[in-house]
Amino acid sequence: MRPRVEEVRIQGLGVIDEAVLELSPGFTVVTGETGAGKTMVVTGLGLLFGGRADPARVRPGADRATVEGTLVVDPDGRAAQQVAEVGGDVEEGALIISRTVSSEGRSRAWLGGRSVPVGTLTFIADDLVAVHGQMDQQRLLQPGRQRAALDRYAGDDLVKPLRAYEQAYKRHRQVGELLGELSTRARERAQEADVLRFGLAEIEKAEPRDGEDVELREEAERLAHADALRTAATTAHGALLGDPMSGEQGVQDAVSLVGHARSAMEAVRAFDPVLASLADRLAEAGYLLSDIATELAAYAESVEGDPARLAAVQERRSLLTGLTRKYGADVAAVLAWARQAAARITELDGDDERIDELTREHAELTERLGELAAELTAIRRSAAERFGAAVTEELAALAMPHAGVSVAITESGVFGPHGVDEVEIRLAPHPGAPALPLTKGASGGELSRVMLAIEVVFAGADPVPTFVFDEVDAGVGGKAAVEIGRRLAKLARTAQVIVVTHLPQVAAFADQHLVVEKAGDGRVVRSGVVALDQDGRARELSRMLAGLEDSELGRAHAAELLSIAEADKAAWEKAADGRARQNT
Repeated sequence: MRPRVEEVRIQGLGVIDEAVLELSPGFTVVTGETGAGKTMVVTGLGLLFGGRADPARVRPGADRATVEGTLVVDPDGRAAQQVAEVGGDVEEGALIISRTVSSEGRSRAWLGGRSVPVGTLTFIADDLVAVHGQMDQQRLLQPGRQRAALDRYAGDDLVKPLRAYEQAYKRHRQVGELLGELSTRARERAQEADVLRFGLAEIEKAEPRDGEDVELREEAERLAHADALRTAATTAHGALLGDPMSGEQGVQDAVSLVGHARSAMEAVRAFDPVLASLADRLAEAGYLLSDIATELAAYAESVEGDPARLAAVQERRSLLTGLTRKYGADVAAVLAWARQAAARITELDGDDERIDELTREHAELTERLGELAAELTAIRRSAAERFGAAVTEELAALAMPHAGVSVAITESGVFGPHGVDEVEIRLAPHPGAPALPLTKGASGGELSRVMLAIEVVFAGADPVPTFVFDEVDAGVGGKAAVEIGRRLAKLARTAQVIVVTHLPQVAAFADQHLVVEKAGDGRVVRSGVVALDQDGRARELSRMLAGLEDSELGRAHAAELLSIAEADKAAWEKAADGRARQNT
């Protein structure tokens, strides 16, 4: 099932107060008097699919303009999947899209009942609709747009090599920028490496050990207070175990006193378990006091005052303090800085090798880009020949049988994001005339026909479910207008086509005719959209032809146009049925 726009509701947009457009699957034309608001229909569709919001388009006196569209889509198709990815819903194949623009310029969008960024509508629209107004024609005259148009026409043949080129181009730029940065920072890198090497040499010369600063601080404390420590240990030892060399009589040490207490309790311990437990604990205390006294004696013997060692310790601590003042809070941090500095020096020393590697990679990428760019150019030249021939053929059907369209491709010699090609679409209005750029070689009417021919060719190469044209037939009349109507009607056989036109020859080929009617009370002008029946179509075509709805001559001419259009469409149907029977 091909997606299509089923209904559009417009409120507060330009002169349109409120209007509902129920659109047919085939060819729909929108007509109306000048100033009635026909272009607002295209503007509304453009807003619906992510177009630029212009607060000046909001109807005077209204707070906002609102456009809501109902699209028929395949529930299992790509569009439905994209809607689901943003949290929206497609209910029974119907997708609701809504857009509001406030008079202050604020814009909001909804997709499948979910509020989304406006850019999401543009993303979804790529697979659903192509809106073409006269501004789109002007944009197509820009060289960059013409290159993009040719790439779109080239199709799948160009997709893979163009993607490979774009990836190589991106890497080529990255490598070039990195090379430039490394080269310009060579002096800074050399200075940084010298500073790091100096610091690393200073640390390596000192050879600090992890935790050495803590050990030295403790040793310095012991050496500085050696006499006090030895006296304290000796005194404590005497208090615990006594000193037989002191000559003092009657002074009992702690171990002896605990021994007396234990002896007193041992004599009666058998009479009470509680007392026995206390006696055991006294025994343990005695053993513990004896051990402590022994260790105190050994400690007192070990403590010696060594001024030379104290001076050496203080000198070493001063050296480590100098390192911690420069490179870290303690020795552990200094050692960590040294490891990081060594790694950074390796990295900086490796930059020269890195530059050599990047230089080789840059040269390889340059060669690769040249190969890919040449491949892109070849594909574009081939597509340009086909594109020019196809558009020229379409122009013959649009009353420009002697015109020729060609696509000139010149190589700039400079790698760009899309290759080295500069693309320019040219028109030769008649044989012997030089092929000139569209801006110089085509009149207004010719340009409109060229643009329509291009769109028809695009429709065959890259089909879009719905096409919207805003007065693409501007500046055209007579036989050429009839041919434009035929081309649009043929396009509508494979896609939904919505056209805003002022030409009755185009409107006659439509499957559905909508007219924008303008009404006013002298102060306020309002427009609405009305679907015409067969009789209404004849009256509207008569108005477009003669300026009078009830002109007999105009009605006759309108009937003739409708008859020609119906005959052509019937012939196409018959031919299509014949081809279908042959294929089966």
